[in-house]
Amino acid sequence: MSVVRFPRRVAVVGGSRIPFARSDGPYATASDQQMLTAALDALADRFGLEQPGAVGEFVAGAVLKHSRDFNLARETVLGSKLDPRTPAYDIQQACGTGLQAIVAAANKIALGQTESAVAGGADTASDVPLGVNDALRRILLEARRAKSLGGRLAALAGIRPGHLVPDIPRNAEPRTGLSMGEHAAVTARAWGIDRRAQDELAAASHQRLAAAYERGFFDDLVVPFRGLTRDQNLRPDSTVEKLGRLKPVFGTADPDPTMTAGNSTPLTDGAALVLLASDDWAAERGLRPLAYLTAYETAAVDFVHGDVADGEDGLLMAPAYAVPRMLERAGLDLAADFDLIEIHEAFASQVLATLAAWEKRGLPAVDRDRLNVNGSSLATGHPFAATGARIVATLAKALAERESPGRGLISVCAAGGQGVTAVLERP
Repeated sequence: MSVVRFPRRVAVVGGSRIPFARSDGPYATASDQQMLTAALDALADRFGLEQPGAVGEFVAGAVLKHSRDFNLARETVLGSKLDPRTPAYDIQQACGTGLQAIVAAANKIALGQTESAVAGGADTASDVPLGVNDALRRILLEARRAKSLGGRLAALAGIRPGHLVPDIPRNAEPRTGLSMGEHAAVTARAWGIDRRAQDELAAASHQRLAAAYERGFFDDLVVPFRGLTRDQNLRPDSTVEKLGRLKPVFGTADPDPTMTAGNSTPLTDGAALVLLASDDWAAERGLRPLAYLTAYETAAVDFVHGDVADGEDGLLMAPAYAVPRMLERAGLDLAADFDLIEIHEAFASQVLATLAAWEKRGLPAVDRDRLNVNGSSLATGHPFAATGARIVATLAKALAERESPGRGLISVCAAGGQGVTAVLERP
C-alpha cells in the first residue's frame, strides 16, 4: 500500500482570463459574476471540467461588490459549466485577493482535503455599488423600527434633498483619506524615484505584453469577451518619449511630480482564474503541470502613522517585508535561485521602490531582463481581484516554456498596507 505524504505538491495546471478592459468601456454593463463565469467556462472547456466532481472547490472574490454578490463564487458556479455540486466560497484581500484565493485553495490540495480547485477573482470599476446616503439609511432604519404609522411618517418627514445623493466608492484609504496614487507619490518621493525610470518601466511593460501577444503566448490563456480579444489598455507603440509628454496626476503639490496616467494603472474591468491540482489528479487526466506553487507569504505595514522606516512602510510596500521573509524561510537566494520575477505594477514608482527596498534589506539587485518579461499591470490593466490569478497563470506558462527546471517569484502589493507573495517552481 502506498503512503500519501503531506503536504503534497500543488500543481498549476492552467489559467483562463478575459481580456482586461478600461472602466466604462466594453464591459460597462458586465457584472463581476458574468465576467467570472466567462473565464470559468473557458477553463472548463479547455480542461474538461464539466464532469461531476471534476473540481473539488471554487474560490474567488471581488473587491468592489454589490450586496447581491455576497455569495459571488457560489453563484458563479451555479451559472457556469461546472458541476452545480461544486462547493465555493468568497475571499477578499484588496489587490491581493486573486493570489490569496489561490493560496487558500492550494492549502487544501497540499493537505489532501481536495484534489483540484479553481481560484482567482474578478472586478469591475464600471459597475460599482452605490450606497444609500448614510443619513438617509439611518432615517429609513428609524422608520422601520417605528411601532406605528405615525412614527414611520414622522421619521420619513426628516428626509431632505441632500439625503438622496448616493455614497459612491472612493479610491481612498479610510484611515488617511489619501488615494492609492497619492500614497504612491509619497513613497516615490521618499525613495527618490525619478520620472524617466518610471516611464521606462511603463514603456517596457507595454512593449513586452505586445510581443507576447504577437508570438501567441496568450492564445491558451485569454478568451474573447464582448468584442475584445486583447487587453484594451495595451499600447504597443508606447515609448519613453511619448509617456514623457503626459502631465502628472498624483503628487501634483510636490515641486517635481513624477506620476502620470501612463506610469500608473488605469481603473479596469476583468476576471482571471487558475486551475490547481494534485499530481495524481493531473496524471489521471493526462495533464502536464506548468509549475508548482511551493511557497507563499503575506505581510502588512503600518502606513497610517507616517511613512516610517525611511519609506519602507508606505501603503504599497508590504512586499518589502514579505519577500525577504519568504526567501529566508525557503532557503532561497533572489539572484541565484530565480529565473523570472513578477511584480504587480500598480504604479511604476511602487515597483521601483520595492526593488530598492529589497536591496536595502540585503537582497541582490533584480536583473531587469527577468522582470515582468511578458508585461504586467501597467499594460494589461488591473481589475483588483483578478490580477493575482493573471500573474500566476502567466508566470507558470513562462516557466513551462523554458522546458527546463526554473523558479519564479510573485510580489503583489495591496490596499490597506498589505502584500501577498509566492514562489512558483518547475522541477
